[in-house]
Amino acid sequence: MARVKGAVNARKKHKKILKLAKGFRGARSKLFRPANQYVMKSLRHAYVGRKLKKRDFRKLWITRINAAARANGLSYSRFINGLKVSGIQMNRKVLADMAVNDKEGFAQLAQAVKQKLNA
Repeated sequence: MARVKGAVNARKKHKKILKLAKGFRGARSKLFRPANQYVMKSLRHAYVGRKLKKRDFRKLWITRINAAARANGLSYSRFINGLKVSGIQMNRKVLADMAVNDKEGFAQLAQAVKQKLNA
């Protein structure tokens, strides 16, 4: 069998990695081997970060809903339970947005929940 040289494919692979390593410091952006190591590491961090972002936003929404619920005389857990009992289906993202931007609407929601819990 004839020998196959890998220059073209190797150059393509190297250029792809070095393009991803743009902005890294020193040899990490200039030389293939360190660049490859740090690109793989950064891609791992990016993957984990996408999962953490979801957790962080849910935590933020819960904090905002809790603050608004307490301002209306309810705890977060009782408020969420009251919503379920009332049959009101709203996700935490929308509730948190209401808590920040539409305080009157959130107060009406809290009143409806209070009435359902007391009844």
